[in-house]
Amino acid sequence: MSKLVKNYNRRKISFKYGKGSFLYSTDGKKYLDFVQGIAVNSLGHAHPQLVKTINKQSKKLWHVSNAFVIPEGEKLAQRLTKKTFADFVMFQNSGTEATEGAIKVARKYFHSIGKPKKNRILCVKNSFHGRTIAAIYASGSKKMTEGFGPKAGGFDHFLFGNHKSLKKKINKNTAAIMVETIMGEGGIKVIPDWCLRELRKICNKKNILLILDEVQCGIGRSGDFFAFEKSKVKPDIVPIAKGIGGGFPIGAVLMNKKVASKMTPGSHGSTFGGNPLAMSVGNSVMEIVSKRKFLKNVKNISNYFFLKLHEIKMIYPNIIKEIRGKGLLIGIQLHTNQVNFIKKLMENKLLTIKAAENVVRILPPLNVKKNEIDQALKIIKKVCSEIN
Repeated sequence: MSKLVKNYNRRKISFKYGKGSFLYSTDGKKYLDFVQGIAVNSLGHAHPQLVKTINKQSKKLWHVSNAFVIPEGEKLAQRLTKKTFADFVMFQNSGTEATEGAIKVARKYFHSIGKPKKNRILCVKNSFHGRTIAAIYASGSKKMTEGFGPKAGGFDHFLFGNHKSLKKKINKNTAAIMVETIMGEGGIKVIPDWCLRELRKICNKKNILLILDEVQCGIGRSGDFFAFEKSKVKPDIVPIAKGIGGGFPIGAVLMNKKVASKMTPGSHGSTFGGNPLAMSVGNSVMEIVSKRKFLKNVKNISNYFFLKLHEIKMIYPNIIKEIRGKGLLIGIQLHTNQVNFIKKLMENKLLTIKAAENVVRILPPLNVKKNEIDQALKIIKKVCSEIN
């Protein structure tokens, strides 16, 4: 009998090792892994360069306090700021820590300029920003907050795509708008570029900050380094995690100079955040993912995958309602509950995971091969034919 708390509904399967896009179970079966730790293993399982980096760094230094300069973190921060809108970086351990950090940075900014009552964050209802107390109330999900009262205040919500609702909710106490550029748990819903530009205009006009949560959709997952890049919008704050560590726990808050200047010594901290081992892995991931050729390949293989998924949808319109997403953050929305569909995919050795609105979430590694995409397509089509 397991002594683990039952806060997860775990599938009755475990794995002994992984390689690239594949996982190998303890009973000897081979699975095509299109979950990848929920968009975490950006370069697949046991990537040779990451293995080499971890082995090399682990023999030198794992952890020191942030009371000292950590050269590996300085290097990764330089890489991230050179590649992005950001002027400064604050390292964490996870996505939920990064979004919490983003909230703190926004509130601290207005407090520091003499506007302490400007402290409310406006978010999309039923979004996902993590599992801490503040993050679940930021998400505005009744399911996630049930049983965890009293309510953490300071958050307001608007419906996805409802611009009238958004504008009505902004008041004199609003400090920031925080949205996922592509909603993950909420059903793989992409915020269009024109909408991001409108959000930036609203924030400028109302003197509030724009926080774009790229924990799941960032670091090449969309085909661009950040999903908002094509919009030409410059956010004030961006929390990241997942893909930047390639499977190793790393989170970070990227920010412009304006808000970063208010984060003075003692305003925030993280015992493990920015440790040498994590930072070394992050640097290796950046070396690979930030290359133009790498991201171009993500776009090319994504275009192929979407094309073929739409072809399957045309054959089985009674099963597949919509193909959603961008890059290699893909959602197949079904007309009915997706649990049985996901189960059948797993029986055919393809691992996927669910999202809201009957969506089957598909998250291959960014270096997935075309023949592996073809293998997944064959399984998806087969399951559609069995259910039809």
